[in-house]
Amino acid sequence: MDDNRRKRRRGVLAAVIAGAMIASGVGIGLWATDTGPFRAADYCWGAWQENSGPDFLSGEALGDSGERSATDSAPPAAGRPRATCTVELTSSPEDGRVILEYGAVPAGAEERRRWIAENLNGSLSPLPDGLPGLVAADRGVLVLPAECDADGRPVTLTVRSSGFSMAPRSGVGRLLVDAADALMEKAGCAPERPLRLTSPLVKVSEEDLSAGTPLCRIPGVTFAYGRDAHYQEQVGVVGDRLQTCSAWFGSRGGSGQLVAQFVMAGEPRLVALFTGLPEGDDKGLVRARCDGRETVFYGDIRPGLQGHGQPDDRRVFGNFVTSVSKRIGCATEGGTR
Repeated sequence: MDDNRRKRRRGVLAAVIAGAMIASGVGIGLWATDTGPFRAADYCWGAWQENSGPDFLSGEALGDSGERSATDSAPPAAGRPRATCTVELTSSPEDGRVILEYGAVPAGAEERRRWIAENLNGSLSPLPDGLPGLVAADRGVLVLPAECDADGRPVTLTVRSSGFSMAPRSGVGRLLVDAADALMEKAGCAPERPLRLTSPLVKVSEEDLSAGTPLCRIPGVTFAYGRDAHYQEQVGVVGDRLQTCSAWFGSRGGSGQLVAQFVMAGEPRLVALFTGLPEGDDKGLVRARCDGRETVFYGDIRPGLQGHGQPDDRRVFGNFVTSVSKRIGCATEGGTR
């Protein structure tokens, strides 16, 4: 009787081991090919996973025959503070690409102004939870901690899409935070605690409107637009530590040309984005101490509106500084200079 029980036990044990080996073999195969229920595909040095976040990472975005692929550069590292990743969707309902870039802001003044025009304009909303960044449906920027600075300039993460929208904006913020945590670790400049995005993101930028007088409702920021000219404005953030205003000629969503931009920034990592640019009223950049913190006032009047300021462009910028500084309390500390 004991012999029969031992035989039955050996038979059950053998069946269990065989089943485990089969399951293990199947599991290993699924893991290695990034298919099946055990592991989703990941992109951009493992920062983004399939079916997490915006729609372009979902299975639905691929349709019946679509494909998604990623092309990475080498990841950032000490002495190599630049990296790029491109995620492409092809043969799908949402053909297009998403480009993620890690690197220092441009050193040249004109290149920096173009970077600011793209990443700090009135179409973007600020990230919550004290994160120094802004996002729109098709782009976003996050300024990384000072420990990540390269060549004396702030390092940022930017993401932008072409061919489709990455909306909602909260999903774009999540893309930036996930990528920042992964890439700062690789670059050796990660803070003790990972970045977190937990609060709701509020869209504060308005839809494109006909440019007003004054522009973006800022007293003294007045231009002569001309009777037949078609200018649009976008009022962005209006806060104590950030204010943005942009003006376009033509349709912003199509071939619109950015013709004016005004920014007030009082958050230290955003202030750092302007370091190295020429300063002065005539250069469109002045600094102040506002409520004990360094604050920058920036204006860039470009071809299309240059020479249209009332009474002149320099006075328009001065009016911007005066109006916004009064709103946020700079005037109580003896002026803005």
